[in-house]
Amino acid sequence: MKRLSGKTAIITGGARGIGKATALRFIEEDAAVAVWDVNEEAGQELVSTVKSNNIKFYKVNIADIDAVITATEEVNKDFGSIDILVNNAGITRDASLKKMSHEQWQQVIDVNLTGVFNCTKAVYPFMAERGSGRILNAASVVAHNGNYGQTNYVAAKAGVIGMTKVWAREFGAKGITVNAVAPGFIKTEMVKTVPDKILEGVVAKTPLARMGEPKDIANAYVFLASDEATFITGIVLNVDGGLVF
Repeated sequence: MKRLSGKTAIITGGARGIGKATALRFIEEDAAVAVWDVNEEAGQELVSTVKSNNIKFYKVNIADIDAVITATEEVNKDFGSIDILVNNAGITRDASLKKMSHEQWQQVIDVNLTGVFNCTKAVYPFMAERGSGRILNAASVVAHNGNYGQTNYVAAKAGVIGMTKVWAREFGAKGITVNAVAPGFIKTEMVKTVPDKILEGVVAKTPLARMGEPKDIANAYVFLASDEATFITGIVLNVDGGLVF
């Protein structure tokens, strides 16, 4: 029996990068997957590539609470349950504080922080009614030590860690675990915007001497979503090659 057999997962930002890798790993473990993303083309391409009745794309802007509520109800209707929520979606709008606009600040907060709140708020009642669930939040290693030019991103990810710990306390009585995964520097489209010189410096400081692959994060999500992690809640799992101790 596969590790996620009989489970239905919502993966936000699931059309590309870490989200896509997570969707594919969850399918391998026999989960049904609802891919939420604003990129309809990439989402539909993923679904057509997998060619399975266990995956469906939903165009959802997680910063829009009404859209999130509607999509949550659709997933529950389509699959019959919601067992796992992976709050993976995120964006960057990098700039030093003196150059960062209010729009850049708000865009990142709306998606990376408020979006996580919106999705969890909408999904929680379905999990609570069933008396079980897994909520997995995408944090980041930069939430621990900060990162130049990322006031908005670091603030959001630090907030996600805080919400994870609060929800672990609030949801435990309902059989719902809440954990965060803090990726290091992973080979995704988002990291392609970082200058090579900076990435080389990061690799030099990483004990495993390489950048991570999306599947490294996906594997962590699979473990935390599985029955092997039933007594784990409120943690932040760094998957960063040892970059942050």
